[in-house]
Amino acid sequence: MKSLEFYYKDCLKNGYALGAYNFVNLEILKGICSGCLMSKSPCLASVSEGAFSYLGEDFVMPIFRTAKEHYNLPIFLHLDHGKSFEMCKKAVDLGFDSVMIDGSGLSFEKNVKLTKKVVDYAHKKNVFVEAELGVLAGVEDKISASEHIYTDPKQAKLFVEKTGCDSLAVAIGTSHGAYKFKGDAILRFDILSEIEKELPNFPLVLHGASTVPQKYVEEINKFGGEVTGAKGVEEKLLKEATTKHNIFKINTDTDIRLVYFAVLRKHLFKNKNNIDLRKFNNEAIKEIADYVSKRNEDIFNSVNRI
Repeated sequence: MKSLEFYYKDCLKNGYALGAYNFVNLEILKGICSGCLMSKSPCLASVSEGAFSYLGEDFVMPIFRTAKEHYNLPIFLHLDHGKSFEMCKKAVDLGFDSVMIDGSGLSFEKNVKLTKKVVDYAHKKNVFVEAELGVLAGVEDKISASEHIYTDPKQAKLFVEKTGCDSLAVAIGTSHGAYKFKGDAILRFDILSEIEKELPNFPLVLHGASTVPQKYVEEINKFGGEVTGAKGVEEKLLKEATTKHNIFKINTDTDIRLVYFAVLRKHLFKNKNNIDLRKFNNEAIKEIADYVSKRNEDIFNSVNRI
């Protein structure tokens, strides 16, 4: 089975990206794995600090390892938005394939110091480290910011040189959460191109890149939800980032939640006497699988890369 190190290089070489799909329970993880099996795509299964706490430290690795062995796919476990050295160390020690240390809310100097500390520890155990420079607006899980701070290309080069991180999450206009844009969705590809000039052939990452499919928003609202005004990143913009730039990983969290809750609300609304959670969870697994497979094909260009 191909390694994560292989995909770090192959994604940039052949113009595709790894989907990094967040999961908070077994059902979502099964949906992600089933979707990647359908499209024959590698991916990262991401766990945020909040999801890590919810699942429980003793459950995360057994659940993931069982899923990986069952589906027999190159799926890698990733810590999303680790906010401290201690959290990243815990993930490394448990056997995660990759960790993200998010010092983006710190000063440049403090971000460098924290990231370097994580890199030095993780690399001793052959674990990859993603860092972040710049700030994404929006709210998701325990991440919150009121405005964008675009990544400075010159700082990006200096940051990578000083920290030795393996990939860098950049801020070019994407946002966390379901309410990403009030007007037109605009990504600063000019900034991305400048970063790439400073860091040629270096793996870059996009966070806050859910497309917020309106069919799921409409389903949620139709069956009792109130997700009004939700708007995501256009697929064509993400496809451009994937195929024409050095984006090797794109995060997806909000869309998975929307898919899950659209299925849940519709089923419970139409089956008011049902008290068997397996029925709607099986529907959700299938719907998530279909969504993941389509996203791998239409946006990430990662079909048949295993």
